[in-house]
Amino acid sequence: MGDSNEPDVDIYQRPYGYQERLTLNSESTVKLITINAGHQVSLHRHEKRDEWWTVLDGPLNVKVGDRTWVAVSGERVWVPRGERHSIGNAGNTPRRFLEVAFGIFDEGDIQRLADDHEC
Repeated sequence: MGDSNEPDVDIYQRPYGYQERLTLNSESTVKLITINAGHQVSLHRHEKRDEWWTVLDGPLNVKVGDRTWVAVSGERVWVPRGERHSIGNAGNTPRRFLEVAFGIFDEGDIQRLADDHEC
């Protein structure tokens, strides 16, 4: 976090708990992504969108630019457009993350740098 284009999260307390608003009046695509045990998403980059991930079932191994770390459940990861990135599951059960992409979603914009899907 910390990129100047990174969105703010608005948190609202409710009688049942709370809700987090991740986007408001923006062009975005939302995906729930499941990574099978021992697999990872291709190392890739794209120029037309930023991505904001929320790890739902951690831990997941994250690469963004030159940084590599293990993200835990609930952690948010900002992926600025143009930055190479990947996320993988070294565990033994499927794990999920929520992706909110800001900008134009265009499969043709994806530049795959490494297509090794095994951890």
